[in-house]
Amino acid sequence: MTTSDERRSRTGSDIPDEPDEGRPRTGSDILCTALRRNAGPMTWGTILMGMYQAGETAFPIALGLIVENTLRDRSLGSLGLSIAALAVIITTVSLSWRFGMRILQKANTTEAHRWRVRVAACGLQPVARDVDLKSGEILTIATEDADQTADIIEVVPLLISSLVAVLITAVALGLASVRLGLLVIVGTTAILSILSVMSKRIGAGTREQQARVARAAAKVADLITGLRPLHGFGGNHAAFRSYRRVSTEARNQAITVAGVNGMYAGIALALNAILAAAVTLTAGWLAFDGQINIGQLVMAVGLAQFIMEPLRQFSEMPKYVMIARASAERMALVLAAPPVTTPGPERPSAGGDLEVDSVRCGSLRGLKFHVSAGEFVAIAAYRQRAAADLASILAVNVPPDAYEGVVRVSGVEMKDLSIEAVREHMLVNPYDGEIFAGTLRANIDPAGTGRMVSEAVEASMLTDVVSLHREGLDYGVRDRGANLSGGQRQRLSLARALAADTEILVLHDPTTAVDAVTEQLIARNIAELRRDRTTIVITSSPALLDAADRVLVLDDGVITAEGTHRTLLATDETYRLAVAR
Repeated sequence: MTTSDERRSRTGSDIPDEPDEGRPRTGSDILCTALRRNAGPMTWGTILMGMYQAGETAFPIALGLIVENTLRDRSLGSLGLSIAALAVIITTVSLSWRFGMRILQKANTTEAHRWRVRVAACGLQPVARDVDLKSGEILTIATEDADQTADIIEVVPLLISSLVAVLITAVALGLASVRLGLLVIVGTTAILSILSVMSKRIGAGTREQQARVARAAAKVADLITGLRPLHGFGGNHAAFRSYRRVSTEARNQAITVAGVNGMYAGIALALNAILAAAVTLTAGWLAFDGQINIGQLVMAVGLAQFIMEPLRQFSEMPKYVMIARASAERMALVLAAPPVTTPGPERPSAGGDLEVDSVRCGSLRGLKFHVSAGEFVAIAAYRQRAAADLASILAVNVPPDAYEGVVRVSGVEMKDLSIEAVREHMLVNPYDGEIFAGTLRANIDPAGTGRMVSEAVEASMLTDVVSLHREGLDYGVRDRGANLSGGQRQRLSLARALAADTEILVLHDPTTAVDAVTEQLIARNIAELRRDRTTIVITSSPALLDAADRVLVLDDGVITAEGTHRTLLATDETYRLAVAR
């Protein structure tokens, strides 16, 4: 059977979009869906793997018949016919295994990809799911659990084909001696009864292991995201100790599960060996007693050796079924979870005005302001918490029904708009915008449209980074921009936001990591590039504040003053102390 680790190394092709299968509520629903839509490949795989097992079983039977006929009729014709029969059997075994496993593994890989895409789509939806899982946990579910769930597609055909081998063996031995046939049937039933009890424990242990591994992955993701601020206030050692504790729990659980798996495999192998030995000894005793002939003895000994492999597969299937079910139940946690909020069906009307009306959320205390279409407004927030809360609300990271007040985009309340429509109409670029592995061009223009790329590069002053490398915009960027400086990462994120060219653009501290001269140039470029487009900058940068048409002062959760940057410098002492550098 192909393990999840082996399959992870294979590269799958693009999978066409599947029709909506409905939202699976339980792990059983997921398994049933996987089995139903792979019924065709599983049928062909079962037939071919059944032919493989039948051919494997036929080989010792044919040997027994050849020995018996050779002893009775020593002719070259019989020998040639026997060799031809063995060649046919070997060819059938080889071809049926090759094509059967190819069909099953393709279906397995395809199904795992479908569930990966579906779980990832839930994690990347604009509206979060109401599930107590972090991004690292969802990543584990979309990889490990998706692979192990898809294993059910191989498990069922292999289970059926192994059963075919056991039944053929029992029938063949039963024709030689009823005692031998009954021994195989009774022994197989006893082995499966014992192992089915152990498989339940493996399923429970696997669920716990996957949960602990997912929590460890989530902790790693949190550490990577917050490593710089952790170093800043000396909390990195405590964070590492926390991760070590979670990781140790996951390791201990993995050792426990591995121990149970090892015990399961050992007991299965021992029971199968005992059954094979019992068949061999019984056949020897029957031959010695004259109840079966030499050919039947050879057949029985050969089948006793052969039956070890299908019995091993047959006895391992309950374990894989329990693992697949445990993984499917974890996927159901994500897929069956309802969205945090239900977005509206409308789209913003033409224009780019934005109104925040009496919003209360976090540190915001009845925030109220209006930005007209085409206006360049800067918001000087004295407290970073208030700036972050405002940016989260505008980015729809906080559902509209989770705060008091109303946000209107082009005259339509945000709660009545679809999230996709809001994102198309209004882009909120966070101060810590992610940089992805790829190229500069792919980070600036992920959709590959090519619009506004050169203008965005010039406006964000990213030109020096482009000209520094021979590849230009095709220069390779590492994950999270590891080969770029802080200022280069920030300008790359700004270039991506400007290239999107949305009706409303909200920038949160876009120049904190660049020098004063570059900041001045960027401020002028933004004002020029975004002329007649609505632009809001949440910042304390004097250059950006000065480039804005109007400055709103956000203090204690409300707007306390407004005017041009120079007017506020001349009339507001608190403002001058807060923003002057």
